[in-house]
Amino acid sequence: MTSLAAPLDLTDPAVVADPYPAFAAARAVAPVQWHEGLRLWLAFTHAGSNAVLRDRRLGRIWRDREPEERFGQFNLIHRNAVLEMEPPDHTRLRRLVSAAFARGHVERLRPWVEHLAGELVDGLVARSGGSEPVDVLSGMAEELPVAVIAELLGVPEADRPLLRPWSNAIVKMYEYGRTTAVEDAAERAAAEFVAYLRDLATERRRAPGEDLLSHLVTVRDADGDRLTEDELVTTCILLLNAGHEATVNVSGNGLLALLEHPDQLARLRTDPALLPTAVEELMRFDSPLQLFERTATADVEVGGVTVREGEKVAALLGAANRDPAVFAAPDTLDVGRRDNPHISFGAGVHFCIGAPLARVELQASFGALLGRTSDLQLARPARRRPEFVIRGLAELPVVLTR
Repeated sequence: MTSLAAPLDLTDPAVVADPYPAFAAARAVAPVQWHEGLRLWLAFTHAGSNAVLRDRRLGRIWRDREPEERFGQFNLIHRNAVLEMEPPDHTRLRRLVSAAFARGHVERLRPWVEHLAGELVDGLVARSGGSEPVDVLSGMAEELPVAVIAELLGVPEADRPLLRPWSNAIVKMYEYGRTTAVEDAAERAAAEFVAYLRDLATERRRAPGEDLLSHLVTVRDADGDRLTEDELVTTCILLLNAGHEATVNVSGNGLLALLEHPDQLARLRTDPALLPTAVEELMRFDSPLQLFERTATADVEVGGVTVREGEKVAALLGAANRDPAVFAAPDTLDVGRRDNPHISFGAGVHFCIGAPLARVELQASFGALLGRTSDLQLARPARRRPEFVIRGLAELPVVLTR
């Protein structure tokens, strides 16, 4: 069993600030290694992580948090989530959700998303005036994806400020070294979110609209199957939590990367046609989700080691996206990178269902930032969130000039 010679401490501020040197050092030892502290295998290569995500013997096996009476609503929104299921349950639920998504919701929203991104950037520019620092994270990166998911689902504007605090509290449960207060806050947020969506679903059944929630309420497959109410509520929460958290963090991490690489920022300004490839490169360069677990349902060989039935193994997405065996000059930001098989959206049957929407949002936000400003400057060092698994910033102070 290959163990980490110096165990990777995912709570170490140095690792949280910049995990990529630690990933490279570990990758040089072995592609897959056992972490005794975490009690799971870690895959450091692109091939190993890709295998973890694609091998059907490595599944998302949800086990309720215990004691169950303490985590009732948190467990409910994961027990019924497509992300925590394997076929055939996963196949059924994803088919129903995909059928609702297929009704043109993403393209319907594209002009609205681009308009909102432009308004948010104009607001940032007006407040900055070319001299005052403004936080792009709170002023745009956090607002846009929440507004988009809320618009997609048909959440009334007056209720939209509720969504991000609920999501923030819930996703902190995915980190290591949680406190009791964090766990209690996650359960409260889950309970409030579930109750809110049950009421909203009831309203959509009474008076359906053209939003995704109305379609999720009514969607049926060829056999007449439909979502249960728990599945419906859980799907909406997953769309918000997974969808907006990733987009917020790609926006923040990506803009910081561009500001720290002014040659690439200038290149993108000169050639806006590079925007789609630039978005993919920003997702690769500093992944918004760093770690994704699977559980072995049988003995599986990954990267030269045997993951025994019942053991956990994690794809380190950030490490995979910097693997020199796959990416030329992996530590170099290249907004024109064409050969870019990053796995920030996952792979296999759990590939992110919201990827097309995320791409629309990210292209709109970076397009607005570049198209409506003549200059962007980092005002002072950005402040990073203290979590490892979901990698993002807490503050990104920037001076913007019209």
